[in-house]
Amino acid sequence: MTTTEQHRADSTTPMVVVDDVHRSFGTGPQAVHALRGVSFALRRGELTALKGRSGSGKTTLLNLVGGLDAPTSGAIRLDGTDLTGLGEGALLALRRERIGFVFQSFGLIPVLTAAENVGVPMRLRKVAAARREERVRTLLALVGLASHAGQRPGELSGGQQQRVAVARALANDPDLIIADEPTGQLDSETGRSIMELLRAVVRSEGVTVLVATHDPALMELADRVVEMRDGRVVETAEPAVVGADAG
Repeated sequence: MTTTEQHRADSTTPMVVVDDVHRSFGTGPQAVHALRGVSFALRRGELTALKGRSGSGKTTLLNLVGGLDAPTSGAIRLDGTDLTGLGEGALLALRRERIGFVFQSFGLIPVLTAAENVGVPMRLRKVAAARREERVRTLLALVGLASHAGQRPGELSGGQQQRVAVARALANDPDLIIADEPTGQLDSETGRSIMELLRAVVRSEGVTVLVATHDPALMELADRVVEMRDGRVVETAEPAVVGADAG
C-alpha cells in the first residue's frame, strides 16, 4: 500500500482542518475582514459543498485551504501538515503534488489538445512519458472523453472542457481537489453532470473534494454542506438535511 493509499484508508482523521482562521486585507479602519474565526474539518473521501452569497468569504477560504494565500491568524492543516508553517517552495510542491484545482473558467491551454492539457501537471513533475500517457488515457476515460483526446479546447463544449479540467486536477493523484464554482459557466443540466462526475471521482479515486457552489440542486449531490455568511461558518448539514432544505 502506498503512503497516499494509507492516508486515504485512515478515515478516522480529517483530511483538512481549518482552525480559527481569520483573513484581513489592509489595516486600520479601512481593513476588510474576509474571514472571521472560521473553523471546520473536511472528512476524507467526501464531497463537501461550500455555499454562501457573493462576498461571504468562500473564495478566500478556498485560496487558504489550497495554499494559495496565508491566513492573518489561525491554522490550516492538510493531512496533519500545517500549511501556515510552510515556505513558498514547500507550498508550491504541496500544491503540485497533493492538491488539484478546478476553476469556473476551465483554465485550459488553448493550443494544447485535451490529452496534452491533462498531461501538463505530470510534465511539471517530470513523470516519464510512458507513465504520463497511460495516466492521461485512464483519466480521459474516467471523465468520458477518451474519444476526444486529440481535440483542442475550442473544439469542445463547455461541459467537455470542464471534464478535461477535472481530469487534469486528478493527474498527480491528489489528496484534495478544490473546485471554485466549477459549474458557474454551464447550463443547469451540464452543471449537474459535472457535480455528478465530481461525486463519482470521490467514490472511485478516494479523493476529498471541496466545491464552492450557490446552486441548491447541486448541493443535494454533496455528502455535506458548509454554509458561510459574512466571513463565518454558520451551518453544516448532512445530506438528509440538505435534501429537506432544498425541497
